Amino acid sequence: MSTLTELLKLEVDAVYRAAEGLFKLVDKDKLNWKPATGKNWMTTGQLMQHCTDACGFCVKGFITGDWSRPSANPEEHVGMLPAEKMATAKSVDDALKLLAADKAQTLKLITEAGDKNLFEKKVAAPWGGPPMPLGLHVWEMIGHLNTHKAQLYYYLKLQGKDVNTMHMWGAA
Repeated sequence: MSTLTELLKLEVDAVYRAAEGLFKLVDKDKLNWKPATGKNWMTTGQLMQHCTDACGFCVKGFITGDWSRPSANPEEHVGMLPAEKMATAKSVDDALKLLAADKAQTLKLITEAGDKNLFEKKVAAPWGGPPMPLGLHVWEMIGHLNTHKAQLYYYLKLQGKDVNTMHMWGAA
């Protein structure tokens, strides 16, 4: 691996591939399912919807400075909404299309940013914290999707799906 851009793009491919595989295992009648205990859980549909912009939306914000959402919901903003206010996927197929578009946007933006900016440009997150290298923020947003992908994996396990480590890493 010779560049940060190449490394980030490989990680994007791996995480989105695994997320896509998990999306395909969701039963259409389970979009409203959420864990029975605890509070502020997203439904499966909300989790899938969140995965469709958990990486790309923030990568766009960090790279371009544009943190606006193309959403009709004025309550949506950078930050954490209570689960009951989060958008939900309309269907598995719709979520898969949105995930593919998010991946394409993420890869395009990483390429456009380039290694020099990824290493040298420092930006602060709108939710706080000190300025950090752009590439580190991008890496963390890929990690954000990876975390929610793992959450979906456990949702599927709790729903009785026969998933294993190979599904978690997109190798099944």
